[in-house]
Amino acid sequence: MTSARASGILLHPTSLPGQFGSGDLGTGSYKFVDWLVSTGQTYWQMLPLGEVNEGNSPYTSNSAFAGNHLMIDLEELAKQGWLDAGDLIPDPEFDADRVHFDLVKPYRMERLQRAARRFFSAPGSSCHSEYKEFCESEKHWLDDFALFKAIEQHEQFREWNHWPEELVRRDPRALAEVRLRYVDEIEFSKFCQWCFYRQWLLLKQYANTRGIHVIGDVPIFVSYQSADVWEHQALFELDAGGSPIVVAGVPPDYFSETGQLWGNPLYRWDVHERTGYAWWIKRLEHAFRLFDLVRIDHFRGFASYWATPAGAPNAIDGEWLPGPGERLFEAFRQTFSELPIIAEDLGLITPDVIELRDKFNLPGMRILQFAFGDNDSNYFLPHHYIANTVAYTGTHDNDTTLGWWNSATEHEKKFAMLYLGSDGKEINWDMINALSGSVANTVIFPLQDVMGLNSEHRMNFPGTPWGNWEWRFSWSWLQNWQTEKLGGLTASHHRNPRVP
Repeated sequence: MTSARASGILLHPTSLPGQFGSGDLGTGSYKFVDWLVSTGQTYWQMLPLGEVNEGNSPYTSNSAFAGNHLMIDLEELAKQGWLDAGDLIPDPEFDADRVHFDLVKPYRMERLQRAARRFFSAPGSSCHSEYKEFCESEKHWLDDFALFKAIEQHEQFREWNHWPEELVRRDPRALAEVRLRYVDEIEFSKFCQWCFYRQWLLLKQYANTRGIHVIGDVPIFVSYQSADVWEHQALFELDAGGSPIVVAGVPPDYFSETGQLWGNPLYRWDVHERTGYAWWIKRLEHAFRLFDLVRIDHFRGFASYWATPAGAPNAIDGEWLPGPGERLFEAFRQTFSELPIIAEDLGLITPDVIELRDKFNLPGMRILQFAFGDNDSNYFLPHHYIANTVAYTGTHDNDTTLGWWNSATEHEKKFAMLYLGSDGKEINWDMINALSGSVANTVIFPLQDVMGLNSEHRMNFPGTPWGNWEWRFSWSWLQNWQTEKLGGLTASHHRNPRVP
């Protein structure tokens, strides 16, 4: 799917304009699809769509399958008759340029609970049969996800290995009892997931009919406090009490002398192999239904991964362990006719990672902001690109291009201006132009770079636990000349599929 020249925009749905404190799957998303079409784009890339835990990172979800109920379009629920006009009065404390999760979460949850009560109070409606069909088709993950959420709430959000022992070890009789006891909470979670997926699939259908393909994001690891780890304990490196034995991260490097300790439980790949990688196949099958392409975060972990003893203060004392490698991807290839996967191959990349990526013909990633720190041999400079590549000015983990430029060294600035033929006054456009003219089949730009925004508008500061994932924009920020310029560059570099 990345074999033709094309381009797209990186924007998470929560960053969209909207009156309820954060972007969602409503009119703002449809308007954004229309804007993508108007500029000749092919792709809308976003971050993971799962529910978020404390810290609000889309990369620390409580489920590898569930959608984020905070993205549900409340206006659509009102059209169904499940909310009143009075429910749609925004909180005056909401910001147009920032998601205040501490305000958004209770506001949206209250309205989802009201909508659920009205939905379940009229069981004879046609929507109920759709709801039941959804619950049946998704039961392989939905039942235990909804149960996990209900127990977690009643256990004051303690980690699941501190729940009553019979629930930790998933005693069937104990689970049956809590399913009856918490039936209302369980049905509410299922209702939210039904609403999310119903709205999401309609939005994706609209995007596809307009020629826009959606790129999703699948983190390689899952959160410890997730329904997946609780339900499938044998698939993870846990001790008899359910606590992690080793956890994920990366070793010390130039950027961090103690490495990065992510804390995710690691997989028991030998157990996965004995199951034919059934859980992973289900996970990708789910992702391929939701997205047209999937970026897999930390792809290198499939070749080898850094394992640190649980409880260690940092990642220094970890070790490299072999991943499943080609055995896993052969299982994928036997299951799926094609593998619409983008390999996030950034960071410490060794030959085994490149070999795995190339054996399955997966496009890797290049980041232009990384290109100007040394000389013309830099791997991230466009003259080193190959066609089977997805190139970015930057990602959600980078500063905006203008922010990067403002903090760049003198060497980086001089080299970039020389290489790009730039005077530095419109560095964001010079970098967009350079990528658009490269041989990379696919190029992606964060919306912040199209709008020329500074560091105040970056999405994430890696290593900082708070204040991330909050950025939003207003339509008034997006100028007509920016839309026209992006469209012109897209067409002139033969990346607009609608222009012969």
